[in-house]
Amino acid sequence: MIIVMKNGASKEHIDHLSGWLTERFGVHVNPLYGTGTTVLALIGDTASVDKDALLRDEYVERITKVQEPFKLANRKMHPQDSVIQIGQDVFVGDRKIVVMAGPCSVESREQITDIAKHAQSQGATVLRGGAWKPRSSPYSFQGLKAEGLELLHHAHQETGLPIVTEITNPAHIELFLDKCDCFQVGARNMQNFELLKELGRINKPVLLKRGFANTIEEFLMSAEYLMAGGNENVILCERGIRTYETYTRNTLDISAVPVLKRISHLPVIVDPSHAGGIYWMVAPLARAAIAAGADGLMIEVHNDPAHALSDGAQSLTYESFEETMASLRGIANAMGREI
Repeated sequence: MIIVMKNGASKEHIDHLSGWLTERFGVHVNPLYGTGTTVLALIGDTASVDKDALLRDEYVERITKVQEPFKLANRKMHPQDSVIQIGQDVFVGDRKIVVMAGPCSVESREQITDIAKHAQSQGATVLRGGAWKPRSSPYSFQGLKAEGLELLHHAHQETGLPIVTEITNPAHIELFLDKCDCFQVGARNMQNFELLKELGRINKPVLLKRGFANTIEEFLMSAEYLMAGGNENVILCERGIRTYETYTRNTLDISAVPVLKRISHLPVIVDPSHAGGIYWMVAPLARAAIAAGADGLMIEVHNDPAHALSDGAQSLTYESFEETMASLRGIANAMGREI
């Protein structure tokens, strides 16, 4: 349920009304302050809420029922776009399209630092890299783990780039807190609800990737887990879904971008590297993502893709990343945005 307040409703009045709703009906009230408008999002069993009593409040403009199961991630609850800050200077969901670039896996100090510097020189503003790597095969490289986190932190100190890296275990949250600026929840963990609950208690951005066999509603319900815990700093990431097609690694659901932007206020980025799984597909898929309205991109870049310990086939060389960024700027400019 949504209660739209009239202009002029004071914070004291809103706090009083929120307290009354919680005490009388047992619902959680989440005030959302916009430009000139305040919305009260009611979470819980709202069936018993007395609408007639609410409408007698001189500052209540209207009451709307939200039918979708995702409430906090719903644009009806939060009409304005959310802008999520990563680190000190990066804002996802703003006019500028954010590019997160780096290797699938951290392999050495020299490797991650060199990639970070080259990615930054071409306009990337966030460094991505895996320390813990969930792999389909138990025999594949699983990442450098805690050492990888330290190496990412070193690259951050060298370049100033904020870090986004994947977490797979709730027990590792404390270890990650001071070494990254944004938690990444990978596709395989999109419905790891215990992990989502714990990250919901942390006041740090979470980049949530869509599972490769999950619907958009299921995707947003996972975001709801994070937000229901109190962490509203959620970034959605479309990274391709599993279909009958086997030529590519996954099938990029480009339609998910405008759909998510329409029904949710959360920023949406696209991972063209995992979507296609082939290096030469990254640039055209990235351009399509920007044209569809994505707020950012996550691109895999490696100093030596042929010898990468994971996902070398989809990683861009320095030269191809430079060419890709140049082509993306043209698309962004045409849409009145920038990279």
